[in-house]
Amino acid sequence: MAQRGNQLDSDKISCSICLDLLKDPVTLSCGHSYCMKCIKDHWDEEDRKRVYSCPQCRKTFTPRPVLEKNTVLAELVEELKKTGLGAAPADHCYAGPEDVACDVCTGRKLKATKSCLVCRASYCEKHLQPHYDAATFKKHKLVNPSKKLQENICSRHDEVMKIFCRTDRQIICYLCLMEEHKDHDTVSAAAERTEKQKELEGSRGNLQQRIKKQEKEELLLQQEVEDINASADEAVEHSEEIFTQLMRDVKQKVRSQQETQVSRVRELQEKLQQEVAELKRKDGELEKLSHTEDHEFLQSFSSLSALGESTHSSSSNTRPLTYFKEVTAAVSQTRDLLQDALRDGRTNISKTTVSEVDVLLSGPEPKTRDEFLIYSREIILDPNTAHRKLLLSEGNRKVTFMDQEQSYSDDPDRFTRWWFQVLSRESLTGRCYWEVERRGRGVNVAVAYKNTSRAEWFGLNNKSWSLCCYPEGYIFYYNKVCTTVSGPPSSRVGVYLDHPAGILSFYSVSKTMTLLHRVQTSFTQRLHAGLGLYDSGSTAEFIKVK
Repeated sequence: MAQRGNQLDSDKISCSICLDLLKDPVTLSCGHSYCMKCIKDHWDEEDRKRVYSCPQCRKTFTPRPVLEKNTVLAELVEELKKTGLGAAPADHCYAGPEDVACDVCTGRKLKATKSCLVCRASYCEKHLQPHYDAATFKKHKLVNPSKKLQENICSRHDEVMKIFCRTDRQIICYLCLMEEHKDHDTVSAAAERTEKQKELEGSRGNLQQRIKKQEKEELLLQQEVEDINASADEAVEHSEEIFTQLMRDVKQKVRSQQETQVSRVRELQEKLQQEVAELKRKDGELEKLSHTEDHEFLQSFSSLSALGESTHSSSSNTRPLTYFKEVTAAVSQTRDLLQDALRDGRTNISKTTVSEVDVLLSGPEPKTRDEFLIYSREIILDPNTAHRKLLLSEGNRKVTFMDQEQSYSDDPDRFTRWWFQVLSRESLTGRCYWEVERRGRGVNVAVAYKNTSRAEWFGLNNKSWSLCCYPEGYIFYYNKVCTTVSGPPSSRVGVYLDHPAGILSFYSVSKTMTLLHRVQTSFTQRLHAGLGLYDSGSTAEFIKVK
């Protein structure tokens, strides 16, 4: 009994804010007690209202009361702590504002562990035990603790709603089923839940697949970022090496010229010094002669050698101080060309292309196939642009004209109607070279901007350039203008692109390379390789050249 009394006392001296035994207890004029810190924090939140209230009875105080420690309560709390009889159950067992409280507990309520739809009440672990032990309660429907038990009760018939009406898409009770839902499509709520759970799992499966796909794409994008950064670092390092070597060569040549010219001038200077010394010697002889007697003067003067003309050019014939300004001008011109190229946005910062710096410093256009292969690119076709009668294979490098349409998804980039064409996935800038192996009556080998028309053949607008290859010859198309091209027939066509220089060349490739057609223009966008087929069974493939 004493233990129970102490337990009740501990309940009475607990703070209703922190639900723990009072710490530095204070008692308000309304009679309720709190921890000093808890009530201060509570009133600090009410400071803007300038009205302070008791959290339990809601009595208000104005102005804010001055708090004094209740020494009697403080001593009682300390005694309970010493005896150990005042220890209340752990705080996490009590129901807080957000928890479902046991409907049976009196005083400070414990958290409910289950709610009963039949009893329409919630129970803590202790008061739930009869539902497990007594046969009367074993058929009751237990669910996770819920504050919304009433939502499971029919508002009209006050019965538990266990039936789902598919017609009206709502949960009903059995009395509703016998009245306004009599002829409706109904099932048990549990059965409907099971079916919807399966649909939910299917939807979650689809979502998880999409998540994995998006995460994979995110990883690819991250890899692309890393590739861009690595390529940029490589380009900067390569450019620094190029310009360091260039400046080293410039310095070496300038210093060499400097040494040569200084040596030349020093040699002239030494000869002039020797000549001046000789002239001074002769001048001394003449000065000495001028002081002799007449007969000696006349006799000696005739024996002196004549003063000859200087054998050296005058200083007016030496090179001016601006001798090396032409070098400075050449370097400045290179800088200006590079700045213009970078400003125009024509520099491709990609590991697969050649930068503008390389173009400025590179050699002439390739002549032999080995030289072209230095710039070879592996071209991959973009399935999202392929006409539905084109089948892609060989890792999307080969395209075949089919009689039946392929099951491609709808995409705004896809060629439709009778435009049997496809574009490459990657864009092309810098210097590039690739080869196409063709079979069939008609094949278009083309380059085009990404936004070329999907309702025209390659070459029938100003955004694409196309070489049409037939058994009897070739025709080049650009902006609806056709040009007949002569050249040896071959199943393989080579394409060379120098994007910054605006050069596009087509070659017939066999044992040798023969230029078929060359374009000199100014490309304003990145280009994509393109293929077009005319007849069923025709094929075209980007070859992996070595």
